[in-house]
Amino acid sequence: MPRFLALDVGDSTIGVAVSDPLGITAQGVTTLRRGKFADDMNRLREFMQEYETEHFVIGLPRNMDGSQGKRCEVTHTFATALTEAIPTAKIIFWDERLSTVAAENVLKAAGMRWRKRRKVVDKMAAVVILQGFLDSHSE
Repeated sequence: MPRFLALDVGDSTIGVAVSDPLGITAQGVTTLRRGKFADDMNRLREFMQEYETEHFVIGLPRNMDGSQGKRCEVTHTFATALTEAIPTAKIIFWDERLSTVAAENVLKAAGMRWRKRRKVVDKMAAVVILQGFLDSHSE
């Protein structure tokens, strides 16, 4: 199984997580503060090299009824731009409904204060997205 990078794409940040070499667990990598698109793509290329993968699991923020709204359009636009900038990238969309809520709950349960949670919640949301994907493909 290849390694995967997961992305939780937001307007100002991108949460990044990576799978372990066996594809069992997801670990948080970082929360990228978004800047120029070219700079963002360069960072993603660096992660692809570092973790030796071309596979991205991108959280698709569907509405609670399963429909795709404005945030899904933004995510699809980002993914299209990513594949244009990095043609070798392989994109897998993963339903991320409530991933940020789940990430917040984990961080709260760990006793993390609000200010610190705010800095890492996107990275943790990427972990939740990737772990859900990995769990669905194990067996």
